[in-house]
Amino acid sequence: MSAAHAASATHELEGIQIWDGHSALGASTLRWSDDNIVSVEPADAAAEFSEYSIIPGLVDTHVHLGAYAGQRKVDWSSWPLITPTEERVFHIAANAQRAARAGVTTLRDLAGDERQLAVARVFNEGIQQGPRIVVNGQVGMTAGHGDLFIPPHYPHRDPVADSPDECRKRVREWARAGADGVKIYTSGGVLSMGDKVGWRNQTNAEISTTVDEAHALGMLVAAHTHTEIGVDIALDHGVDSLEHGTGIVESHFARLLERNIPVAPTLMINDVIAEGRVDVSAEAQEKAQDVVAERNRNFTRAGEAGVRFVLGTDANGVFVQFGDQLEEVRLMKEMFGWTAERALIAATSDAADAIRMGSTVGTIAPSFGADFVVIKGRPWEQLDTLRPENIVAVVSRGAVISGALPVRSALQSS
Repeated sequence: MSAAHAASATHELEGIQIWDGHSALGASTLRWSDDNIVSVEPADAAAEFSEYSIIPGLVDTHVHLGAYAGQRKVDWSSWPLITPTEERVFHIAANAQRAARAGVTTLRDLAGDERQLAVARVFNEGIQQGPRIVVNGQVGMTAGHGDLFIPPHYPHRDPVADSPDECRKRVREWARAGADGVKIYTSGGVLSMGDKVGWRNQTNAEISTTVDEAHALGMLVAAHTHTEIGVDIALDHGVDSLEHGTGIVESHFARLLERNIPVAPTLMINDVIAEGRVDVSAEAQEKAQDVVAERNRNFTRAGEAGVRFVLGTDANGVFVQFGDQLEEVRLMKEMFGWTAERALIAATSDAADAIRMGSTVGTIAPSFGADFVVIKGRPWEQLDTLRPENIVAVVSRGAVISGALPVRSALQSS
């Protein structure tokens, strides 16, 4: 039998603490073959790797992979405009791989395009090693948040949709391209140039048409929103997730809870911009300060009410680095008054479920994909141990992509 047809090797970690994405299993033996968890079974507690534990790979439901990934200092806003598409594809792949090495093994790019879709396919087919990537294409208006990342008078612009018919066609174009979902806007944004956070983005008819067509084609709709009215609009039209969700107030709680709508709070990026930790315009910093003030008024009560917040960082390699997701989980715990375990659920199994990946990733169980992190400590008990320096190994799609798996000593194995 040729090597190509030989049975895949089964790998094993015996006697190590496992938290499976929902609860702690205690000392267990994990077996996997290629990108498939074969079994998770109880093990002799006396034989465990007491220093280490295993958790699922994290799932970030809101990233942007298209930024510069190198070591030079570049202008984040102009670099995409002057860099050829073919070159940008390599940066997208590098950013995704950087996130995976930090333990974030599934990423949803919100406002991706054919480039992110190409990288996702290459990773899926094993042509290059990389994490799982889900892609949502944007359906936005002229002068909307998505449009104004490009300077207003720059002639080479991505398509926009300014009528219900144009919205329907744009959704169909994304479906044809293979996108997993679409992203809409029900308010302005922080980093877009020349708009206001409170601007209405598209009409009710346009948004209704987009959501209708996306759902007809089996695609999820993620809604960027920073305002109370924007949340109203998004919920009225039946979106599948809220991105940022700054304007969530008590009157929204019942609908959010009834429909179990996931919200990506993107805490760190707004703090970073508001505090001027990175070089941004005065306009962007002022908008972020307003967003943070409103968010801080609203989110504590939303967390107490049980609103479904999941890991979504807006990581882009500029304002939030790929790997900062671990810090974002700690910020979520503090903001919402959660236990460590509740925060980890929001970053693993629940985040996976929010993007329709809940039967593939975010949980360590037979038949799930082999994405997991070996780490020093027990983050579900002490979340402060969830730090890059404590990561021992990252397994993505069954392969060790960072670090090395712990090896039992000769004394232990005898």
